[in-house]
Amino acid sequence: MAEADPEFTVDTDWEEVARLVLTSRELDRLEEEELVPAKQVLYQFSARGHDLAQVLLGLKLRDGDAACGYYRSRPLLLALGVPLADALGSGMGRSGGYSGGRDIGVVFNYPNPGGAHALPMCGGVGAQYTPAAGWAQAVRYRAEVLKDGGKGNIALVLGGDASCATGGFWSALTIATTQKLPLLFYVEDNGYGISVPSTYQTPGQNIAANLASFTGLTIFNGDGTDPLEAARLVEAAVAHVRSGEGPALLRLTVPRLEGHSYQDTQTYKSEAEIAAEWARDPLPKLKSHCAALQIGEARWGELETQVAWEVARAREEAEARPVLGADKVADDVFFSGNHAEVGGQAGLSLEGTHGEPRPEGQRINMVTAIRKVLDQELGANPRMCVFGEDVGPKGGVHAVTLGLQEKYGHDRVFDTSLNEEGIVGRAVGMALAGLLPVPEIQFRKYAEPATEQINDTGTMRWRTANRFAAPMVLRVPGGFFKCGDPWHSQTNEVQFVHNPGWMVAVPSNAEDAVGLLRMALRGNDPVLFFEHRAMLDDSWARRPWPGDAYVLPFGKAKKTRSGDQITIVTWGAMVPRCEAAAEGMSADVIDLRTLNPWDRDMVLDSVRRTRRCLIVHEDLRTGGFGAEIAAVVADEAFLDLDAPVARVTMPDIPSPHHPSLLEAAVPSVARIRAEIDRLVGF
Repeated sequence: MAEADPEFTVDTDWEEVARLVLTSRELDRLEEEELVPAKQVLYQFSARGHDLAQVLLGLKLRDGDAACGYYRSRPLLLALGVPLADALGSGMGRSGGYSGGRDIGVVFNYPNPGGAHALPMCGGVGAQYTPAAGWAQAVRYRAEVLKDGGKGNIALVLGGDASCATGGFWSALTIATTQKLPLLFYVEDNGYGISVPSTYQTPGQNIAANLASFTGLTIFNGDGTDPLEAARLVEAAVAHVRSGEGPALLRLTVPRLEGHSYQDTQTYKSEAEIAAEWARDPLPKLKSHCAALQIGEARWGELETQVAWEVARAREEAEARPVLGADKVADDVFFSGNHAEVGGQAGLSLEGTHGEPRPEGQRINMVTAIRKVLDQELGANPRMCVFGEDVGPKGGVHAVTLGLQEKYGHDRVFDTSLNEEGIVGRAVGMALAGLLPVPEIQFRKYAEPATEQINDTGTMRWRTANRFAAPMVLRVPGGFFKCGDPWHSQTNEVQFVHNPGWMVAVPSNAEDAVGLLRMALRGNDPVLFFEHRAMLDDSWARRPWPGDAYVLPFGKAKKTRSGDQITIVTWGAMVPRCEAAAEGMSADVIDLRTLNPWDRDMVLDSVRRTRRCLIVHEDLRTGGFGAEIAAVVADEAFLDLDAPVARVTMPDIPSPHHPSLLEAAVPSVARIRAEIDRLVGF
């Protein structure tokens, strides 16, 4: 464990440190004493006690670095140069600033052109760690694969001691140490997670001591309230990570001088404990150091006056900002023509592509089709990388990535540790750094640990007012295959549709898989690409190769059969079953192909003509996506209907294992046909 070297020379602009810490204190004072009581600020998290060390750390960052903080990280933002009116106005929910009033002001983001980026913070504790690991991996990727600089850049992630109990922390720690990434973990240990003392979070209350023997991790540990000790440790930790010797953990003990948030009265602390925390306030120590040894008492007083004036001016500017117009609240959920300031733009151009298939050669299965698209796009786009569990030498459990690592190398096609939070979170950081990540979740059910990262990815463009975006293509196989079970065979695609900002593709055949995957890889939004296990090598799903430049726009359904008696709406593995069930009937069979967006126009036009609608899907009945389609049809085509809108689905049970039980649960041709007959005869 590294300690502060008393002989270490620290190159620190102490006047700037003093100015920034005083600014942070004045912002906190203004909010706590005036803006929160006046209900101009609704969420307030004081940084008092945390401010000195954060400022010291922020001043060590430079262009090409990135920091991912949490809700108590405003001092770091001030050190990066965030405008004071943004720092105040965002908390007041005004337009401009971090989010235009869409998100709470304590979860910052700051593109900072020419300096270090402050990556979008999240409201979930621990969600900041794996995106920071992704940025660190992208630093190395850009230097070693793209050869476009970045050597010496680092990623920094901040968290409290309680966050060290989260899966995100341990996942990022595993990624960074096994890959020797330039990632600095900064743990601000104030002894509490809201009201829960750190005895409940970490054995012995010291994460640095517990990780002292963790292979591949260098630890720096000390007092974050002592100006010289904190500065020396910050300098040493940053220098170590910049050297390329691997990740480091910097743990500094700091007091939390106010409650967890403004509403927190800290009744769980004794008066003696609160007094002891205030005795460790770093501000008097900083003043003693600066005024006595650096800048003098007079200059300190001038700084206090200057800071109070600057904050007052910032308040006036923030209060003059309007509230975002209600007509703008739904903007920036998806890419709409203007690229985010940071992230994305890593896919190839759509120039030269074609939207109609040009069939050539023999029929191929969906596995071969997906692999070929990945191969072509990897070959043409050096910013693209494919990763997940077992995607390397094994080629994935479904053989979709077979041979790609051998062809493109371990840097571009690589296996990951067994942690889905880390797979998707790492992809977020890589996408923000300008790469095109294509992560794979091995089976649909295994995406559950990544739910938080998936949600945060989808909301990023919206909650940062198009300042940041993290486009990726998340490949997820699922659904039944010969047999079923509760762990490998669910679909539950509606969960992804319900995450704002995600596009969702569910191809039923090889041709559609080619067009949708290439479109996803060249788009500007995160895409969930669902690969149905039963269709990967299904004979019905085989199609001729549709051309090396074929793309299929999202939201464009396909009518696989035409008729005038009934409209059947379906997707994925249910398409061939619906076709078989409609044999001998005059039916429109519509394969949606994408669920977000979905082709409402084709469905409604068909229903208005056939006057009947049947929706068939493999997912559970209650809350399945078919309910959304049924609601739209009922809302917009009710007077055209001659029969109720009907659904054939799985019952509300997990996927059963034995083939006979599975076939009894999954919509069968016979069940679908019976419902067709009922509706037509209604």
